[in-house]
Amino acid sequence: MDSQLARFLKQFARGEGRLIVLTGAGISAESGIPTFRGPEGYWTVGSREYQPQEMGTQAMFRKMPWEVWRWYLYRWTVCDRAEPNAGHRALVELENILADRFLIITQNVDGLHLKAGHSPARTYQIHGNINYRRCAEPCTSAIHPLPAVRSDWSRESVISEAEKERLRCPDCGGMTRPHVLWFDETYNETHFKFESSLAAATQTDLLLVVGTSGATNLPSQVAWQVHARGGVLVDVNPEANPFSHLALQNERGFFVQQPAGRALPEIVAIMEQALS
Repeated sequence: MDSQLARFLKQFARGEGRLIVLTGAGISAESGIPTFRGPEGYWTVGSREYQPQEMGTQAMFRKMPWEVWRWYLYRWTVCDRAEPNAGHRALVELENILADRFLIITQNVDGLHLKAGHSPARTYQIHGNINYRRCAEPCTSAIHPLPAVRSDWSRESVISEAEKERLRCPDCGGMTRPHVLWFDETYNETHFKFESSLAAATQTDLLLVVGTSGATNLPSQVAWQVHARGGVLVDVNPEANPFSHLALQNERGFFVQQPAGRALPEIVAIMEQALS
């Protein structure tokens, strides 16, 4: 670990500053979950292959709702089998250390941060959670757990009539949809903590970015908010990206070019040591 970064982390741990951890697909890739835009995201319907940016849309859901559900149930199975890795567990320990000084904002819909042990109140899932669904109409803003489905769901599996019934809205009986933010939708506060995320950024002294390249709007806004108020950015990523470039624009920023599972336990150990 860079000695300057280690000194900063110790100083921060002993202080009263607030931390946001912003996570993306990179941290979950270490648990075996393929990145959303990678080859595993492609889906074949008949003789045509669809890209994730086509499948993950309100437009596609209106056109082929059960094909979209098939795709998400397959993705849910992959996520359900995955377990939190060393990076996830380190962040839980960091929340335990910092308590109300800590907030995690995640783009990941796999639910692994909650599975690892983060408190729901300090976990903003800004792209939703694949373990849940909500009314497609919607009749209410309520979200409901995904009903029991086959644990061996594959790309070839077909939704049975009984499963279609279980996927209906428990409030109105209509169709439900996955509780995720689709490509042709916008952030909102009710489901995706839009205003809360931006408000938190205005009070944040340290932004720890992990495994994301800034391809979506809200994470970029959070980073620029922290940067504009003079906060410190630390980017943990195996590859250079817009967040690492932003971090290094500030003489107090840092780029840790390592996988999350290697870097985060060391970062947390340094902060724990400072408080021991």
